Amino acid sequence: MNTVKNIFARIWALWALVAFVVTFLLIFLPAMVSYLIKDKRKAQVYFIFISKLWMDIWLPLAGCPVKVMGKNNFEKGKTYIVVFNHNALLDVPLSAPYVPGPSKTIAKASFAKVPLFGWFYSKGSILVDRDKETSRIKSYEEMKRVLALGIHMSIYPEGTRNRTAEPLKQFYDGAFKLAVDTKKDIIPCVIVGTKKAMPVHKAFYLLPVRLKMTFLPPVSASQITAKELKEKVFNLMKDYYVQNN
Repeated sequence: MNTVKNIFARIWALWALVAFVVTFLLIFLPAMVSYLIKDKRKAQVYFIFISKLWMDIWLPLAGCPVKVMGKNNFEKGKTYIVVFNHNALLDVPLSAPYVPGPSKTIAKASFAKVPLFGWFYSKGSILVDRDKETSRIKSYEEMKRVLALGIHMSIYPEGTRNRTAEPLKQFYDGAFKLAVDTKKDIIPCVIVGTKKAMPVHKAFYLLPVRLKMTFLPPVSASQITAKELKEKVFNLMKDYYVQNN
């Protein structure tokens, strides 16, 4: 039975990859129009609109439609730092497109080198090379500028995919220090289903699974240290994930 399942999952992964490439090529030129829009916030609003349209098409084709809950926790006119749990590569196309309003994601600089896709990826991201301190400092300052423009920042505080048996990896400090420094509230977002659809220890593997994203109520970054904020958000996300996974 496991052999059949593994064969199916790899065939399905191939189908999803083909669908990803074909749909990407369809939305590529419309997405690139965002580079022509001078107002950075309006450019990101447009870019996210195209990105969400793409995911609304591709995710059902891949057998992984997503249900998004808790969007009412975003107060109109406010800018947030949105933090996500991270179990699979499948989390990545979910993070920015389904955040209400314009947003950017902190992301690996290496992916920007992929032909064509790199241009799209760069528009939706603040790029960072985690091995270089100068790059980390530059990206941190860029995140501050993005937030000041009224654009949400999407961050994976676990840093990389969770390969442990625990619900969440321990969080890094960056997102929470940024929240305290900029006085921007944090909205935790818990993604459920991607771990089953794309197990981190299996290569080129995808199962059709219904995904869920839940935006939890905002957590204030006022009158709290970055360490305390990190622990508070970690516990909120861990409890929700355990109860709803």
